[in-house]
Amino acid sequence: MRSPSGTARRLILAFAVLLAVFGVSSYFALASLRDVQGGLSRMKEREEGVRLALELASAVRDQYAHQAHTIILGNASHLPYYTEAERHVLDLAAQVRARVGAADERAWVAEIERSTAELDRIFRERILPAVLRRDEPEIMAAHARAQVVVSQIQELTARLVDRFESSMGDIQSQVRAVHQAAFRWTLFFLAGAPLLAAGIGFSIYRSVARPVARLSEGAARLAAGDLEARIAIDSPDEFGALARQFDAMTRSIKDHQERLVQSEKLAGIGRLAAGVAHEINNPLAVILGYVKILRRKSDGALAEDLGIIEDEAVRAQEIVEGLLDLSRPLAAAPEPVDLRALCDEAVARLADGGRLAGATVEVSGAGGVEGHPQKLRQVVLNLVKNGAEAAGPGGRVEVRVSQAPQGGAALEVSDSGAGLPAEAAGRLFEPFFTTKPGGTGLGLAVSLGIVQAHGGAVEVASPAGGGARFTIRLPASPPGRV
Repeated sequence: MRSPSGTARRLILAFAVLLAVFGVSSYFALASLRDVQGGLSRMKEREEGVRLALELASAVRDQYAHQAHTIILGNASHLPYYTEAERHVLDLAAQVRARVGAADERAWVAEIERSTAELDRIFRERILPAVLRRDEPEIMAAHARAQVVVSQIQELTARLVDRFESSMGDIQSQVRAVHQAAFRWTLFFLAGAPLLAAGIGFSIYRSVARPVARLSEGAARLAAGDLEARIAIDSPDEFGALARQFDAMTRSIKDHQERLVQSEKLAGIGRLAAGVAHEINNPLAVILGYVKILRRKSDGALAEDLGIIEDEAVRAQEIVEGLLDLSRPLAAAPEPVDLRALCDEAVARLADGGRLAGATVEVSGAGGVEGHPQKLRQVVLNLVKNGAEAAGPGGRVEVRVSQAPQGGAALEVSDSGAGLPAEAAGRLFEPFFTTKPGGTGLGLAVSLGIVQAHGGAVEVASPAGGGARFTIRLPASPPGRV
């Protein structure tokens, strides 16, 4: 892996230093400023609380003064002034209540409001009626009680003032502590910023520069034609996702190249078949002609046997045509195909011709697509025949048809044979490659070409229990004309 350039290293280091120093120091500076501003705001609230508490004490004295004037004048002339003073006391008490926080502070304000209400009741229910009646004893008793209540209110407001002033001192201490802490943190970051920046720079190198270098190396290997190139990045970030996409792209290119090679091989077979098709078709035509003549002259079991010969000769002609079709698209228009019925027919034909090698074949499921029924039947014939030969006498071949939820269908052929040799797994669809002594090596190659012409794919697996499983996946309708 090539090391990153000096410019990249300098940029990474400078970016890390700037980001670390500016970001962290700015955070703590802003946090300290926020705390200081919060402390000043609370101090302002407390100062306002002191002012309101003192004003409340003065208002209560004014309220009491109007009561005293009523007693001195002996009439109700000060009642409007008293009412205004009493309303002002209640308003100030509400403002003070909005600025207290502790439970005992709220209890003091509640007691002030209760005492203010009692003071008002004493005046309205006792003092004022007694003044109007000239009841001196009642006036003196009520006035004495009013003085006690006023003294209680004054004492409570004094407590609030003391508490507000005490809390202001605490807030000042907190602000000083925040200031000292901010100073210490500033010194710490000035001393530790280079080490922190170096660590972050190394982290960026590992998480950014090195993955980019690996991606560049992988791209260079791919450009040089190495389709086995893989990028070893398994991180859960964007670089890991990009590496996985790169690996997927490399595998796709390799698969596409293999398909191109396969297509060239099949095209070569098609050209070869085109050269000999005339020579093969002539004998087949003669055979078919004589078979048809003999069938007209025979009956019973002999006629049935001649019918099988005729069918197989026709299938041989279809195989020749299939080899020709490998080098060009199939020409027939697609039509609805019942895959279950097609499989049943293919298995019955193989059983009638005695080509199941003593194996038992079961067909299950249902599904349908649009395609070329004769070509798809040829694929099923090849796969079932191969599976029966691999399973042998007493063996088992299962054919399952299923409809895909998103459209299309799947056809699975599995056998109970010995399975696929490891060295043959990658060459099964190569033309003329076969693992059977008497095989031609064309069956699977022709089948793959037919499936791909339908826009489908063939998957091969060797289950843990033995045998082989071929799965054909077909779209609902083939691309273009099939």
